[in-house]
Amino acid sequence: MSLHHVEAVMGTSISIDIVDSHDRSLIDELVAWFHHVDEEFSPYREHSPISCIGRGELAPTDREVSDDVRQVLQRCGELNEESGGVFDVWSMPSPNGTRFDPCGYVKGWSVQRAADLLRANGVHDFCINAGGDVAMNGCNHGGAPWRVGIRHPQEPQALVMVLNGPRPGNGNGNGNGSGNGNGSGAWAVATSGTYERGAHIFDPRTDRPVTGLASATVVGPDLAEADAYATMLYVMGVDGLQWLAERPGYCGCLITHDLQLFSTDEFDAYLAT
Repeated sequence: MSLHHVEAVMGTSISIDIVDSHDRSLIDELVAWFHHVDEEFSPYREHSPISCIGRGELAPTDREVSDDVRQVLQRCGELNEESGGVFDVWSMPSPNGTRFDPCGYVKGWSVQRAADLLRANGVHDFCINAGGDVAMNGCNHGGAPWRVGIRHPQEPQALVMVLNGPRPGNGNGNGNGSGNGNGSGAWAVATSGTYERGAHIFDPRTDRPVTGLASATVVGPDLAEADAYATMLYVMGVDGLQWLAERPGYCGCLITHDLQLFSTDEFDAYLAT
């Protein structure tokens, strides 16, 4: 028996598919986790810790700030250093009117934590999809590999490409016979672009929205990192592909508005024929 649930939370719809368990309490635990993340991190909530920090009413070092918030802010700082200032969450226009918004990391991080929770409870075959940012493990129904469709930039009901996941029974290879190197059947896909929210991705170095590309997609073993890398890649543009290629285990592609595709060498192995 399998489980399926869709929850409207964190400004998106999160779908949870568990293939190899019928323990409904796991779904309840994940739903509670995502609502907790929303309360802690939402810049749309006036009294969330993130909004309070942005207004200067809390400091990240204050006792009231949770370990989760501290962990996220520490990693965001590290990512900003790695990217040469491309991922500066202290220079992002926020819905709460401040210049502090770590949401480019939070969604992927929260879904990755949910995936880790499932694995810790012995669940092997599952997929969690948060508005196109997807964490998967094991196999789909019938032992088939997971496949992820990437939305067409110009046609909302169409796909521009399909990505193959690891081959069933072989955690280090995908459906085209090329390895992803994680050895556990765990993989993640994150896409950043202007599909639904318009020009909402800013380059903190110029304080201007980025509009030159249709989308950036990153594949790797951890959705928290893949989500942040996809945002960085979108801002960096084609030059960012070399930067991404230097991140072990991660690969990606860029799609232009006229549907040209630029990718790292490793990414092409994930493309379905």
